[in-house]
Amino acid sequence: MYISVLTDAKLFDALTEIDRELAATARAGGCRRCPGCLHRGDYPRKPRGGPADLPAAYEMRTSFCCARCRKRVTPASVRFLGRKVYLSAVVVLACVLRQGPTPWRVARLRDLLGVSADTLVRWHRWWRHDFVRTAFWKAARGRFAPPVDDADLPREMLARFGGAPLTQIIALLHFLSPLTTTSACTLGEARP
Repeated sequence: MYISVLTDAKLFDALTEIDRELAATARAGGCRRCPGCLHRGDYPRKPRGGPADLPAAYEMRTSFCCARCRKRVTPASVRFLGRKVYLSAVVVLACVLRQGPTPWRVARLRDLLGVSADTLVRWHRWWRHDFVRTAFWKAARGRFAPPVDDADLPREMLARFGGAPLTQIIALLHFLSPLTTTSACTLGEARP
């Protein structure tokens, strides 16, 4: 069910539009350090795991630079999960699909997304050990009732967002977007 979402152009178009809205909000907020205005300062990305016809917007990460103090403001994103080279939807859904690992599932994900078994293990370790220690998760986990079982992340968290699979993944990525930038995270948090 979720594999078909990873090849659905609607998902990638919707995430691009959400990122545009997040960027517009960040730019309208101006520089957080001084009264300077923000200019575009995008930087290139080489995302992995997406479909072959991925929109060109995925090759750039929106960012701004203050005209006065030169500090960078990078808005939250639903397309990218921090510095990971794989797309955020791929990182989340590959971990959901791998849960209950079997050699067949790992081989299928490797063929479909180009994700190695070692990378899947590293992502699962991030969800179970690093993510659960972030200030973001410590503050946000109280929004879920009953509580989300940390041992079943990210699958159980994804299931808490209702609707069709496409709606669920978009809602979860929007929920996780504060983790995607140091502009929204506090220093010392575990980064994705």
